[in-house]
Amino acid sequence: MLRFAERVPADGAVLDVAAGAGRHARLFLARGHSVCAVDRDVSRLADLAGRRGVEILAADLEAGGAWPLGDRRFAGVVVTNYLHRPILPAIIAAVMVNGVLIYETFAAGNERFGKPSNPDFLLNPGELLEAVRGRLRVIAFEDVEVAVPRRAMIQRIAAVAEP
Repeated sequence: MLRFAERVPADGAVLDVAAGAGRHARLFLARGHSVCAVDRDVSRLADLAGRRGVEILAADLEAGGAWPLGDRRFAGVVVTNYLHRPILPAIIAAVMVNGVLIYETFAAGNERFGKPSNPDFLLNPGELLEAVRGRLRVIAFEDVEVAVPRRAMIQRIAAVAEP
């Protein structure tokens, strides 16, 4: 993820989807970006509340309602360890022209290492590639087994929205 952070346009806002404790929001904030961190439970982001350049949005992304960010676009969209297929098109559409999508989550095969093991939370082979096909230009893609921080099957993509 870090290796693609520099590809996010320097003056652009970054969306951290399913932000959790805000690891990526904090990274991009430290790099000088404004950030919007979205999660169902924003309690672990409380220390960022009120900081300049930080927007915290409490939203249940799996509730079935409208995408909570409407038609807003971001220079960077970051998603890690999260998959809810119905909002994948909205996540991709949230990348502005010349912006970057950085997405990493668990993939099929992870069930042999533990959780998540439910296929609803595991990407199928090439699924991220297929999701961005015709919409974003892929600059990196991996579907690999990793050992750190623990053994897991991971799919990663970095892709740019071109004019």
